[in-house]
Amino acid sequence: MIKVGIVGAAGYTAGELIRILVNHPEAEIAFAHSQSNSGKALYEVHEGLIGDTGLHFCSEYELEDIDVLFLCGAHGRSSEFWQGRQRPEHLKVIDLAQDFRDESNGYVYGLPEWKLKSDPGALLNAQSVANPGCFATAIQLALLPLSDAGLLKDEVQVTAITGSTGAGAKLSETSHFSWRNNNVSSYKVFEHQHLIEIKRNLSLIQGPTVPRINFVPVRGDFPRGIFASLHTRCELPEQEIIRIFREYFQGAAFTFVSELPVDLKQVTNTNKCVLHIEKHQDTVVITSVIDNLLKGASGQAVQNMNLIFGLDQSTGLKFKASAF
Repeated sequence: MIKVGIVGAAGYTAGELIRILVNHPEAEIAFAHSQSNSGKALYEVHEGLIGDTGLHFCSEYELEDIDVLFLCGAHGRSSEFWQGRQRPEHLKVIDLAQDFRDESNGYVYGLPEWKLKSDPGALLNAQSVANPGCFATAIQLALLPLSDAGLLKDEVQVTAITGSTGAGAKLSETSHFSWRNNNVSSYKVFEHQHLIEIKRNLSLIQGPTVPRINFVPVRGDFPRGIFASLHTRCELPEQEIIRIFREYFQGAAFTFVSELPVDLKQVTNTNKCVLHIEKHQDTVVITSVIDNLLKGASGQAVQNMNLIFGLDQSTGLKFKASAF
């Protein structure tokens, strides 16, 4: 069994991570750290876990006792975590924050659909993995086939709406029920932090010719999921573009191209990304849907854990969508 430690275990992504791991056939949670919740049962914070685990949050732990550490703290906390702390040589680390998504400090960017194509050895043999951002996952999976085929040449327009869990568990003005319910708003227009990793990775594929990506993030009045709509110019006919996408994702465990229009309920509570492509005159429109807490965070983190420990990447991740 893979012995797992979780630091920053009280947030939404950590709750989903625990939910996956308590049912994972090859993993065992050794500790779940939360300084502010130390001593509480996990289900007292993550109420959906009642009856699933008797574990309690801890304030102290030993890194020597585990095989893999998941860092689920806020952005910037991962860098702080290693200051003055010795990392055991055998320990693998999967970081869900954005601290090392530039692949600094020996981290490998953990978008399996891309890395298993471009540099499989880097991911499969990784000691440290930087898990992608949620918007970055949905948008990159919609653009990678075009970029890889040399077809991403003109400006890309992106509008993506995300659920309230994307804002984290800590209460803020825009996550109050009375504000969020029956409401929609944009934020960080053209300046969202996930653009940094998107542009970096596309530039690794096609060099400095990456076109401008105009990204409008939108807050949705639902708890979970990302619905991203992208369009750009492309001269190829629709069926040829679909063929390129299907070939790119051939063998991918969780990314699929649908002939029919897609919706969020197809992917909610799953580790899937489902894409739909349609052509309008000289413009290709790509829709990409994921669950922001699973494929956009904890599900993809476990997918990466499976890969670096030599397991089938879908182990423990075969969930049915919560469509009804």
